[in-house]
Amino acid sequence: MHLRILTVYTVLIACLVTALAVPFSLAYSSHRTGKLLLERRADATRFAELADQAIREGDTAGLAQEVSRYHALYGTAVEIRDRDGTRIAGGGAWDRGEAERALSGRTTGSLPLVTPFGPDSAVVAEPVGRDAQVFGVVVMRASTTAARRDVALVWAAVAAGSVVAVLCALIAARRLARWILRPVTELDVTTRAIAEGRMDARVAAGGRGPAELRLLERRFNAMADAVSAALERQRAFVADASHELRTPLTVLSLRLENLEPHLERSGDGEFAEALAEVDRLAQLLEDLLELARVEAGAAAPEPLAPAALATRLVTWREVYAARELTLSLNLDGAGGTADADGIDGGTADERTSLPAAAGRIADIALDNAAKFVPPGGTVTVSLDSGALRIADDGPGLEPEQLAAAPGRFWRSPGHGNIPGSGLGLAIAAELARAAGCTLVLRPAAPHGLVVELRLPDGPDPDPAPRAQPYTSR
Repeated sequence: MHLRILTVYTVLIACLVTALAVPFSLAYSSHRTGKLLLERRADATRFAELADQAIREGDTAGLAQEVSRYHALYGTAVEIRDRDGTRIAGGGAWDRGEAERALSGRTTGSLPLVTPFGPDSAVVAEPVGRDAQVFGVVVMRASTTAARRDVALVWAAVAAGSVVAVLCALIAARRLARWILRPVTELDVTTRAIAEGRMDARVAAGGRGPAELRLLERRFNAMADAVSAALERQRAFVADASHELRTPLTVLSLRLENLEPHLERSGDGEFAEALAEVDRLAQLLEDLLELARVEAGAAAPEPLAPAALATRLVTWREVYAARELTLSLNLDGAGGTADADGIDGGTADERTSLPAAAGRIADIALDNAAKFVPPGGTVTVSLDSGALRIADDGPGLEPEQLAAAPGRFWRSPGHGNIPGSGLGLAIAAELARAAGCTLVLRPAAPHGLVVELRLPDGPDPDPAPRAQPYTSR
């Protein structure tokens, strides 16, 4: 917008300056042309009087001498001829068109407009004679060098003044555009900060700019305060409700367990389903509490070394072994690899660190993979190219489901009976955002799912080959 305002303002000023400079320059050229005509026509009239007298007296020697002296003094060619076209004095100035007009009794009334580019000379013709008797014609070819020089000087001064005026207008336009757009720039910086998660960002009060835009800034701050307060109330409500419901759920679970000895065997199935629902509700509350803590910025700030991440993730080997799955760890930052049997060799490179959220995100991805990958499958955790990847060879997700999966309470339509709250990937996405990372879900080749945590300072990894169609997860 700054460039557009500057361009429009400069173009308008340039058009205004041009509208003033061009007519002024042409007016001066017309003035200088008229001055040249008056000067040369006065001389031509004097030679016409001398020629009339010489022709009447029959002595043209004095006239020839006067013409020669004039040419030597002013460098202007003068040629005098009688009505039959016979040259009487001078030479080098003949112009048939102007001469015929003068012989018809008309003097030269105008000259071509003198500009710095021409013409090189101007012809003035004056009839010789009195009243209706014309005996000859005086043709004068005057050089326009002096006139063109005067016009060029004036045109150059006008052009220089126009350039200075446009430059001054450009400087003024830049300051004016900066003053007008200062509130817009501050609003842009503030909105970008809010979009990045800094909900306390506000536009500074008392800045410069148009009053209307300053009023917009104040209203924007008021709106941001209202939105932040609403979000805070929402998070507090979720956290408080989740926390307050934990105790009744715990009591309910204990009472259900105490009822088990008093139940008949025919009710064992319903009893187990009731306990499972209570456990599911308890897990949902735990996830809601964690999501509220993450959104409130309560994530641990300490970085996580790749070796510590490898040690943490290898504890999943028992879970995966029980489900007949293979867990493979390939953390280059840890200096070695690990599988379901443990970590194999290598010393951690302490200069490499991961966000503290990487461990929790990896736990969520591994927990999902343990639920959905069929027995005999493999889950690989790798760290390279500035990204932490958890890839499996399970059924994967449909393309349209990849974007929806990180949403809250999203469940795959084909796996609604599998335990879970639908908040795992939502928590992972919030953890990644709070850590300045990006969580990406993409298909694995030939089938499966890749949960990729792209680190803030790492380059964007090369996209994986497009997978063949696979079933929903």
